[in-house]
Amino acid sequence: MRYDNIFKQGQIGEVTLKNRIVMPAMGTNLAGVDGEVTDHLIAYYEERAKGGTGLIVTEFTCIDSEYGRGFARQLRLDEDRFMPGIHRLANAVHKYGAKMFVQLHHAGRQSNASLINGKQIVAPSNVASQAVGEEPRALTTTEVKELVTKFVQSAVRCKQSGVDGVEIHGAHGYLINQFLSPEANRRTDEFGGNFDNRMRFVEEIIHGIKAKCGKDFPVTVRLSVDEFVEGGIDLQLGKQIACYLEKLGVDGLHISCGTYDSMDTIIESPLFEQGWKVYMAEEIKKQVAIPVITVGSIREPQFTETILAEQRADFVAIGRGVIADPDWVNKTKQGRIAEIRKCINCLHCIHSVTNHLHVKCSINARAGRELEFKKIERLPADEKQQIVVVGGGPAGMEATRTLALKGYDVTVFEKSHKLGGQLHLVTDPNYKKKMNWHIDYLISEMNRLNIDVRMNTEATVETICSVKPYAVLLTTGGRPKLPHVEGIALEHVYTYEDVKLQEKVFEGNKVTVIGSGMICHGTARRLAEAGNDVTLVEVPTKVSKRIKPETRLRLLNKLERLGVEIVTDHQIVNVLPTGVLVEDPATGTHSELESEYIIVAMGVEAYNPLEYALRNKVENVFVLGDAAGYASLGDATRDGFETAYILESIVTPR
Repeated sequence: MRYDNIFKQGQIGEVTLKNRIVMPAMGTNLAGVDGEVTDHLIAYYEERAKGGTGLIVTEFTCIDSEYGRGFARQLRLDEDRFMPGIHRLANAVHKYGAKMFVQLHHAGRQSNASLINGKQIVAPSNVASQAVGEEPRALTTTEVKELVTKFVQSAVRCKQSGVDGVEIHGAHGYLINQFLSPEANRRTDEFGGNFDNRMRFVEEIIHGIKAKCGKDFPVTVRLSVDEFVEGGIDLQLGKQIACYLEKLGVDGLHISCGTYDSMDTIIESPLFEQGWKVYMAEEIKKQVAIPVITVGSIREPQFTETILAEQRADFVAIGRGVIADPDWVNKTKQGRIAEIRKCINCLHCIHSVTNHLHVKCSINARAGRELEFKKIERLPADEKQQIVVVGGGPAGMEATRTLALKGYDVTVFEKSHKLGGQLHLVTDPNYKKKMNWHIDYLISEMNRLNIDVRMNTEATVETICSVKPYAVLLTTGGRPKLPHVEGIALEHVYTYEDVKLQEKVFEGNKVTVIGSGMICHGTARRLAEAGNDVTLVEVPTKVSKRIKPETRLRLLNKLERLGVEIVTDHQIVNVLPTGVLVEDPATGTHSELESEYIIVAMGVEAYNPLEYALRNKVENVFVLGDAAGYASLGDATRDGFETAYILESIVTPR
């Protein structure tokens, strides 16, 4: 397959890009405590530049730390002292022929008091963001003009630091977006009241940058052309704004959507279709002649090529896709499509950053840790050893892949007829397709690396020892977790595995599902689609805490449309022959939910039957993934990769 459009040179202003792939701005928490560039940050971006990306847009960079911060560890460029770090970062990116734009940002009402030393947040008007819940103070006209100057000064610092251009963040509900939006901007001075006045803030910023940096220094704008907020910017108004920006002389438009009040349209969960936002960029491209960048969970090279071939956009932004696989572009160029580790939209990276950790990826354990885990080096031939991995789930296959790359001989025992383990339990159609991408990638790696995989083989101490392994990695996974309540062993109680693996068919019955999380919601949906009368009793679980509120709401809405009755804020008392007894903790009231079948979907508990017997036979035994008590794909991937990467350091030498 040829990808001629992806690898056609592109132009944004006076800057020539070697291909049409853009890495968009995404927060990492890899900056220093004061907002400075760190070695970890440089290594992270350098790896994506080395992987072939044409244009890298840095994570949002603060132009006013007094009021404008969006993250605790946000990059800053509001003072000259931050320029050397930005210069080093640009040099690292340029080594590989990539270009770098810095995204200039002010959070406005989407900051919060804790980020700005307890001060009241600011905005065009004192209209609060529902998602933030803090009332902002309206900026004075003088303050608005001072902020124009700060944006311009930060752009000048970019140019002096060797950066190729700047992207003005006018999207996602931040300050410039707030000035553009009739929902957020209720001003009556020259910066509000009508369309032209709402445009004035960004207009003065653009004119100021062009005046100070020259017309040959590219300025692009990231723009939410639909806020999906009542009274805010819709696509029709978004088109009008885009045309106005073109007249102002901007060199390109990066089309996005949403605000914090419609967050799931900014950072999509697995429930969204690949490329769902592209229609917005396509509509804008019909209105303007300047380059248009599109974004929106775009993962596959063929999908990307089609967008460009059909001229729906001029450039394609692949964000989380290059967190998952920094070499996405090079692998595409070399035709190594099966080797691309495609992002599955699981939001693990988002959760890590919003929980004040550095960026992480559930399927790429090196993301954000490039300085800790550098290129995998092959062992000398005389150090080659035999390793046994028990279990072909994500932890087992990630460990196997890493060990094989290092030069170990690996034998995998898998008791079932297919690899992938718990990953097969995802049934939501959109999410299942994405999860299958990862299963297919791991299986492809097993084949590419010529791994000895023994399917339908139950590992025993004897079969493992017959291989004479140097080390054994037990990745036997988990089994469904059951609540400790009376009646849980009754015959009409089943688990999500019985539903998802189709060992038991449920049709036209009254069924109660107990649990929460993606697998639980998928189980309830599948039962409802099969014609059952389903009640979901939401019981908080470890895995459910990883689901963002907007994703949970979307899942519940899907179930409600299928007629599922949803019971929240209740506890399971016990299981009865005729149903489930639940309690409302607020009142202490008990009620029975009549059911013919009870399905438990409360996550997994460790299943590790071989460890103790093996330790008497094999010196080096390691338990990984769900078998060690973890309960997420991210944990399993990290555990498998880390153990394999450092194996020589943790084994007992022969």
